[in-house]
Amino acid sequence: MMDLYGVIKSLHVISVIAWMAGLLYLPRLFVYHAETEVGSAQSELFKTMERRLIRAIMNPAMIATWVFGIWMLALTPDWLEQGWLHAKLLLITGLTAVHHVFSTWRKAFERDQNRHNARVFRIWNEVPTVIMVAVVFLVILKPF
Repeated sequence: MMDLYGVIKSLHVISVIAWMAGLLYLPRLFVYHAETEVGSAQSELFKTMERRLIRAIMNPAMIATWVFGIWMLALTPDWLEQGWLHAKLLLITGLTAVHHVFSTWRKAFERDQNRHNARVFRIWNEVPTVIMVAVVFLVILKPF
């Protein structure tokens, strides 16, 4: 029989990969979408792609990431005493906030009410990457 913790950890990692894929791709879609004419066929295609990405991949992956992460913590409560985990949870909370910002922007595009230029989305495209790098180093190195 497989180790329950190992299965949960594997599902957590799979969820994180799917969530990160969306967090890295969605703002890139926003860059291209911001450069298209409102109401054009291309703009409507971007709306469909963004909606499907966030609803079918990103939202379920984010929820699964949190569920499996909390489940792992329930199985290893002594980790809650370690500083690296507190830092990781703070960063993941920030990543969740970024997810919600992206969701708000997607809804603005859906209503043809985007107020940002492509440069803003290019900058925001880097935020999930920076957070991801920090989280990976915390989890692997456990510096404190």
